[in-house]
Amino acid sequence: MSATYTADFNLWIEQTTQLLRSHRWQEVDVEYLIEQVEGLGKSERRAIASQLIRLLLHLLKWQYQPQRRSDSWLDSITDSRTQIELAIEDSPSLKSYPTEQLQESYQRARPQAAKQTEMLISVFPEECPYSLELVLDEDWLPETSDI
Repeated sequence: MSATYTADFNLWIEQTTQLLRSHRWQEVDVEYLIEQVEGLGKSERRAIASQLIRLLLHLLKWQYQPQRRSDSWLDSITDSRTQIELAIEDSPSLKSYPTEQLQESYQRARPQAAKQTEMLISVFPEECPYSLELVLDEDWLPETSDI
């Protein structure tokens, strides 16, 4: 069964789950199971970081291109906040992760904002100008006057 995951990952999950439920420990590919469980944690953190980058990107665009503000930007901001909130609800141990990732996520969002707005990267602050509390606040949007 150990090669099943290379051909059909979902089938491997079903088979491994059945083996675990049946207490057939000796038949479980333990090393691969460990890799997959570790990967789940990385995946959750990656999802939060990805949504934080997306959120910061749209907050920058919202602030620096007020003439182009759109419902789609607002939808993206709202959705990113919701996805981060849901991920933390599912895994409360990740509550501090957005704080840990704010500056790194901003450093990824900043060049994307420059590219998408066709502005010089120097227009955008080198350090994240927003606190995490504001970034995640569903009622807050940056204003042009904050520049």
